Amino acid sequence: MKLSRICAALVLLSPLAHAASLDLNLTQSMPNIEKLYLDLHQTPELSYHEKQTGQKLAKELKKLGFTVTDNVGGYGVVGLYKNGEGPTIMIRTDTDGLPIVEQTGKPYASKVTVKNDSGATVGVMHGCGHDIHMSSFIGTAEQLISHKDQWQGTLMMVAQPAEEVGGGAKAMLKEGLFSQYPTPDHVIALHVSASVPAGKVSMKNEYTMASVDSVDITVKGKGGHGAYPHTTIDPVVIASRIVLALQTITSRELSPLEPSVITVGSIHGGSKHNVISDEVKLQLTLRSYNPEVRLQQIAAIKRISKGIALSAGLDESLIPEVYVHEDESIPSTYNNPAQTNVVRNAISSALGEENVLDADAVMAGEDFGLYGRTEHHVPITLFWLGGVEPNQYNDAIKSGSTLPSLHSSKFAPDYKKALPTGITAMSNAAVALFNQ
Repeated sequence: MKLSRICAALVLLSPLAHAASLDLNLTQSMPNIEKLYLDLHQTPELSYHEKQTGQKLAKELKKLGFTVTDNVGGYGVVGLYKNGEGPTIMIRTDTDGLPIVEQTGKPYASKVTVKNDSGATVGVMHGCGHDIHMSSFIGTAEQLISHKDQWQGTLMMVAQPAEEVGGGAKAMLKEGLFSQYPTPDHVIALHVSASVPAGKVSMKNEYTMASVDSVDITVKGKGGHGAYPHTTIDPVVIASRIVLALQTITSRELSPLEPSVITVGSIHGGSKHNVISDEVKLQLTLRSYNPEVRLQQIAAIKRISKGIALSAGLDESLIPEVYVHEDESIPSTYNNPAQTNVVRNAISSALGEENVLDADAVMAGEDFGLYGRTEHHVPITLFWLGGVEPNQYNDAIKSGSTLPSLHSSKFAPDYKKALPTGITAMSNAAVALFNQ
């Protein structure tokens, strides 16, 4: 570890007083930021297809004076602004939309439809708030350049594609994000929340989002006539036993103090009522925080699948195939405690302590966690930006009703309140890190 990074870490560990917050002039800039938001919302692009989105963000950064490189790791964008000697602070946004038909009823709702990579026609929507992320990202860059007398160092703005499929961060890092460009001393990001009212943020030290793995299990058998099951080895029965046995991994093999989720999301096999098939396919999602738990999950899935198949009379050549989609796997997001305390302190000064909430860890995943898992050991922090219209939030609390979640066709963040909050929070967090 570099001496400068060690020294920075020691400074981060020292007690912090509330620093003075930036005097942001958002009244003048918000009309253009809202215009950008509406444009991005109405023109979403799927993962690996964010060409126009990347070009729009590159254009905005160039206007602000950044040195911009586009098409990094796909349609990723890197903007650098050097403002004297000092640390490098990386601010990251994600850019891709989701294959969802928007049903919010908003006058600015996305009407985009495209053919996906499989040839199917799908709607496209920013159902995870990446349009909020990108608009806050540009608004933050604008404010930091306007207040460059308040900080010194290199501001590194990274617009990352393909977050929804877990590929974008990997691709950008593979293309040298931390070697061809300045290695950041701190990396920060925000994510809109569907359970926090707009005007507030929330965050958590240490593990805040889970690792994600997609796993396929192909269960083999010996098919035949449904009237003569004794002449077959039924893969449907084997698959059913595997589904039930997998639940014992979390309940009986892992420590109850270690969060773990193993969900079988899909099971397909057979073609007709009276035909015992030769094969059944299972699709799983795995979630955990601890990397060792992830390895235990995968090892146990392979062992249990093999054991049940052998117990059913199949030989070694027909044991289930367990395939982990390593290209889509992402690690858990671990918020560096010392850095996150600096971020929390700065945002509390800017928004008021009553508007900075404690977040719970969630089992959703984010490939942002990869930026903290490289050989450089860069500290990272992701905080949640409230997106729910406050009256809607209060009504839901009173009635006990459920709010539209992220990835819902009805998710519609209160952008007029969320955007200035996100820009204020991120700008102050960045300056606080620059000035450590």
